[in-house]
Amino acid sequence: MYNDLYTYNIRKDAWTRVEIPNPPPRRCAHQAVVLPQGGGQLWIFGGEFASPDGEQFYHYKDLWVLHLATKTWEQVRSSGGPSGRSGHRMVVWKRQLVLFGGFHESTRDYIYYNDVHAFNLDTFTWSKLSPSGAGPTPRSGCQMSVTPQGSIVIYGGYSKQRVKKDVDRGTQHSDMFLLQPEDGREGKWTWTRINPVGAKPTPRSGFSVAVTPNHQTLLFGGVCDEEEEESLEGDFLNDLHFYDAAKNRWFAGQLKGPKSEKRKRRRGKTTEPESADGQECGGAGAQGPVEVVREVVTEDGTVVTIRQTLAAPGSAGRPPSDEEDSPDNAGGPVVGPSPRSNAMLAIKHGRLYLYGGMFEAGDRQVTLGDLYCLDLHKMQEWTALVEMDPGAQEWLEDTDSEEDSSEGESAEGGDEDSGAEAGGALSGDA
Repeated sequence: MYNDLYTYNIRKDAWTRVEIPNPPPRRCAHQAVVLPQGGGQLWIFGGEFASPDGEQFYHYKDLWVLHLATKTWEQVRSSGGPSGRSGHRMVVWKRQLVLFGGFHESTRDYIYYNDVHAFNLDTFTWSKLSPSGAGPTPRSGCQMSVTPQGSIVIYGGYSKQRVKKDVDRGTQHSDMFLLQPEDGREGKWTWTRINPVGAKPTPRSGFSVAVTPNHQTLLFGGVCDEEEEESLEGDFLNDLHFYDAAKNRWFAGQLKGPKSEKRKRRRGKTTEPESADGQECGGAGAQGPVEVVREVVTEDGTVVTIRQTLAAPGSAGRPPSDEEDSPDNAGGPVVGPSPRSNAMLAIKHGRLYLYGGMFEAGDRQVTLGDLYCLDLHKMQEWTALVEMDPGAQEWLEDTDSEEDSSEGESAEGGDEDSGAEAGGALSGDA
């Protein structure tokens, strides 16, 4: 677990570690949002900590702000906030932070949430919202974004429930809801279930979300878990989807590709997407994807196979042009992020930046540190800024850890909920 802070300089194409005293304790599966006020602020809530030896595991319920202008961390203490949790979602709505869902896990049990909380950025006070109407069932790891019309969209997510002793069943949600403020009624909200049309994403969890300059919500990748009673297999994805709230429609994110690659990638086998009621795991789009398979050997001799499914170029339903049929246009390998879950997305100057994430190879989790860029105006191809170096991967085995895990992580005066050992949170929770 980390609590370090890095910035990426786009012009210099370089990462820099920023040393700021008194940061929040180490954690993952928290939420962070950025505000322009006060010279720029980064607000963080919650998350979880697990020690390498599994002896400590707890969820945080603390709220922090990083003042970007002065490079100082501040813990904001305010009563009445959400309980400790991970995998929740948080957005900026006007002068409030609005938080939804998440989960809490202990040695004995777990619980998923569907509550809504608001933090007022003027008064620094929490309030629990009680929207009318039927809202989403409890879940974590969902999409939460603000529409141009001033509503908040919740899509998808993950939850699990116990079906018998020591056996859990996971659910990957694919429903969508709108959380709308009621006209003229301060603090009053309403849930409405909506059914968008278009090329909907296949069921998944652990996907990544960003809002584009034209106010569409962009969704990338994730994992489609195929559960047996005693096992869990993940089909990792690297496709792009866009949700247009004004039209209530999903669009598949088709890359046009450079001219030299168009013919080669169009030759993939054509697949028909299933209906919304019977969706299967996998990529969407009527044009054929291409699968690239790479084998990398880690330093301990383990061979890891990375399967990368690349969407075919062009817009859905657009016939190929004569130019694309040119025999001169067959090209080399396609650059792009491999299938993964829990990547980080940011959009700057009309470009999408994608960092890291994870995928599973057999019983091992591979954590990624690569960085890619995609021009959202051109939608041609990904650019690799920092590529994955498999040789630099270290496998951290449970028995190898000698790290002291008791260095005061819980000295924040009751800001975390304690459990005795690490829980087995699935990748879609975060």
